[in-house]
Amino acid sequence: MITLHHCPQTRSMRTLWLLNEMEVEFQVRTYAFDRSLRDPAYLSLSPAGRVPALEIDGERMFETGAITEYLCERFSPERLGRMPGVPDRMAWLVWLHFAETISQHTAALTQQHVALREDHMRSPIVMKLEAARIGKCYDALEARLSTPVENRDYLLTSGFSAVDISVGQAVYMARFFAKLDKHPAVAEWYERITDRESFAESLPQGEGIYDRDFYEPWPVD
Repeated sequence: MITLHHCPQTRSMRTLWLLNEMEVEFQVRTYAFDRSLRDPAYLSLSPAGRVPALEIDGERMFETGAITEYLCERFSPERLGRMPGVPDRMAWLVWLHFAETISQHTAALTQQHVALREDHMRSPIVMKLEAARIGKCYDALEARLSTPVENRDYLLTSGFSAVDISVGQAVYMARFFAKLDKHPAVAEWYERITDRESFAESLPQGEGIYDRDFYEPWPVD
């Protein structure tokens, strides 16, 4: 049995979406976004106290990129993964890990807007810089998705894969802080991939981290 340790609206949603897409048998243990992740029992699964953590065949895994690579190699090497030797292997690896480039900026903004509860703790400079950096990530995606290549409905020419899930989940989080208005190709791609049932099944069933749909660079009344 596979057990996913998960907090709604965090990077672990990436693994949940992937597992739903694979249609493998698994169970989810859900945690609040709080100090419960510092419990010694949880730290034995994820030493930095982060989600996701994955238990499989008596072993443990953490780090979404590693989890994605392993699950694709084992359960979906051709449909969701791209194994060594296939033409899209290099691009698959690049975009898989680009998800973390986006997520680091979203994490900084989540800290500013959500974790720091008083305005005097927050930095308007950090908020504006990190939102702008997400915009630069959108620029990279826009360039990729607007390239006049046959079948450019997804990040890879060979079709939908785990990189659309990884980057798509990162964009799902980033959209709380930076809109897609100026990136039409990204918006079309995002709408396409989030129309999948596996995405809907990965959304929070109740409250998540965020209490609104969009956060301005500086808190407003």
